[in-house]
Amino acid sequence: MALFERETAARGDDVIGSADAATRALSVTAVENDFVEGVYDKLARFYDVVFGPTLHPGRLQALQRMRIAPGSKILEVGVGTGINLQLYPRTCEVTGIDFSDAMLEKARERVEKKGLANVRLLQMDAQDLKFADDSFDIVYAPYLISVVPDPVKVAAEMRRVCRPGGRIIFLNHFRSQNPVLSRAERAISPLTIHIGFKADLDLPGFLAQAGLHPTSIEKVNIPKIWSLVTCVKEHGTAIAPRVASA
Repeated sequence: MALFERETAARGDDVIGSADAATRALSVTAVENDFVEGVYDKLARFYDVVFGPTLHPGRLQALQRMRIAPGSKILEVGVGTGINLQLYPRTCEVTGIDFSDAMLEKARERVEKKGLANVRLLQMDAQDLKFADDSFDIVYAPYLISVVPDPVKVAAEMRRVCRPGGRIIFLNHFRSQNPVLSRAERAISPLTIHIGFKADLDLPGFLAQAGLHPTSIEKVNIPKIWSLVTCVKEHGTAIAPRVASA
């Protein structure tokens, strides 16, 4: 484990080390909450069929990396249809939030069907979390951060509600570091937003502007174009001020 931590931490430092990361635009695509809600209301009926098996390896790897202790308090930001909920140990407390009522309805059905007494579901804007500071041990955003209107604001809220020493985890697609693929992702991003994500969200820019320092970054799923990014909330620090817009 020590070897893994040294390798991934070094890679994370490289990712946010670019001089212009704190000022660059995060994406060519801009969205509003109403648009996002409409997209996911439409996707709710078939999300599990289309995105369930394809993205499931990343979900499993994220849960493994969490190393959830009994009694842990977990916030899942963008719980969607609740596809992750039965993966959590029954000994932890899980709060799932989502902006889409249609998605939450599917999640409620899943919670009832599976008898998940350790789960509560709330409709909420990820940019304005209605929780006190330092409320959760793990704050996790699976396949969410590239679709919200303001990724940095969501990250700030996730950091605020995470306890010092707790983990902030993103499972997401980010723009490739390969110049050719990067240009292609920028070109198609205005189209991919209609199926639930921006194809060109810039990871170094996002991390720098959110004031987050990853302890590990791993490629997941097949093909490996998604990233599992783990950060730890430092003691006694505030989120860095935003210096650029998404």
